[in-house]
Amino acid sequence: MDETIDECVYQTTDKWYDIEHVENVLANILSRVPVKSLLVCKSVCKRWRRLISSQAFIDVQLLWSQKNSVYIVYPYMDMMMKLYLVNNSGEITKSINFPYCDNLSLLTVVCSFDGLLCCINYPWKVDSGMVVEDVTDVEIRICNPVTKKALLLPRGSPSKEKPSIGVAVGPKINEYKIFRFFNAKRISLAKHQSRVNRRQCEVYSSSTGSWSVIGRVPYYPMHSSHSPLGSNHVFVNGKIYWFIASNEDPLIPGSILMADIEETFETINLPKEVTEHSYLVNLEGHLSLVAVYDEDEIVNIWILKDKNEPKWELKCSDHIPFSNDECVEFAVARENEIFFITSNHHYIYDPEHGFWQELDLSSISEKKFPVAFAYTESLLSCGGRMDPRIEYISDKRSI
Repeated sequence: MDETIDECVYQTTDKWYDIEHVENVLANILSRVPVKSLLVCKSVCKRWRRLISSQAFIDVQLLWSQKNSVYIVYPYMDMMMKLYLVNNSGEITKSINFPYCDNLSLLTVVCSFDGLLCCINYPWKVDSGMVVEDVTDVEIRICNPVTKKALLLPRGSPSKEKPSIGVAVGPKINEYKIFRFFNAKRISLAKHQSRVNRRQCEVYSSSTGSWSVIGRVPYYPMHSSHSPLGSNHVFVNGKIYWFIASNEDPLIPGSILMADIEETFETINLPKEVTEHSYLVNLEGHLSLVAVYDEDEIVNIWILKDKNEPKWELKCSDHIPFSNDECVEFAVARENEIFFITSNHHYIYDPEHGFWQELDLSSISEKKFPVAFAYTESLLSCGGRMDPRIEYISDKRSI
């Protein structure tokens, strides 16, 4: 009996040894393991550590993880970032705590891509002997909430007003660009220059690790009333889109500014008059416009079809399941559905079937400039490559 058991153990071990040494098979198995467990698996042996740390495995793990994306919700803007993962059933599956950072002002998240988050906050400055927030600048961090790593980007050019940013991803995995719009304090020797003439754009590239000034831009992205730091933007098929404020009301979009990965700018007209509660989202791989009309208690969802030339198509117009005194504070799309955060509720809307699902997120009791994004766990480096500048987020209260 003992000999039979020993033989079975030997055969099983021997088979596993064969599998382990076929790295494609092993990589395929490990790529399905949660990232938190993969970090533990690194300590199993040198072979596993080398495999899991390789860029090829990181790419494979990301591709597998993207098939199981969820929502990441940041309901309360604070110095301590508490994030919630919400699955396809609308249930909270995990909460992630970023360490308290007593040297930072309030943090917000402006986008999520490939398991990374772009977070911004006002830096501190001394004014009249007092330490206050410098609202003419923002600190930008790229964070991986699962690996607990973060990268503080270099400071951009000095600005006379609050900058706006947008994040573009690609063309390769682990590459990104950050567009930063700023109002230059000085561009020439001219004594008198209008604020419009001083507006410029610069781009941070993960490939170079530095900023490059593009120059003057014709339009400046509008700031969202729902986020004191960020501007509503979305990245779709190699292009970033921002709202441009209307001439009549700075809180209502008047058109759309577009920039591609090659740093070329264009403007796009809106399909019709929209409201303050309007959002740009990536719905089914298309730029889409979500506009909530409070008085009529309806939502219109438009999709931009751009096979030959940009053309808006009304995908649906539906009644909202909440009263007009309840404000829509954020909206984001994931695949073919839209996640709405209102003053008192959370909903997932299926525009194809006109179905609203109210979520029971009782763990989220307070909201302060809430945001949500489609999210997938990954092992990606915050710097876009294996970068020694990346810092571990620890309990030492610093990033």
